[in-house]
Amino acid sequence: MQHLLGRARWDADRVRDDVREYALEHLHDEDAVLVVDETGDLKKGTHTVGVQRQYTGTAGRIENSQVAVYLVYAGKRGHVAVDRTASTTGPSSTGLNPGPAATSC
Repeated sequence: MQHLLGRARWDADRVRDDVREYALEHLHDEDAVLVVDETGDLKKGTHTVGVQRQYTGTAGRIENSQVAVYLVYAGKRGHVAVDRTASTTGPSSTGLNPGPAATSC
């Protein structure tokens, strides 16, 4: 598992696509919903992609943090994260931050 998480090379977009296919095939539910979840992680430095001084509910105030937005498919048969992106919402931000940051979440 450590190799997979730390050293293995894999395409996050292809994994996301596989998860979406799995969700549609195995978790299909006519009453399912998509849940958008914004999660803030406090960060001490500024070297991590997307870290800046911004409001995060985790701290309840403006702090150095990284904000990630997750899209989750939820139905009677289960739930699964189907997409993710890092975002920046501070004063110097232009909104969502696609690209390399998205694969680090």
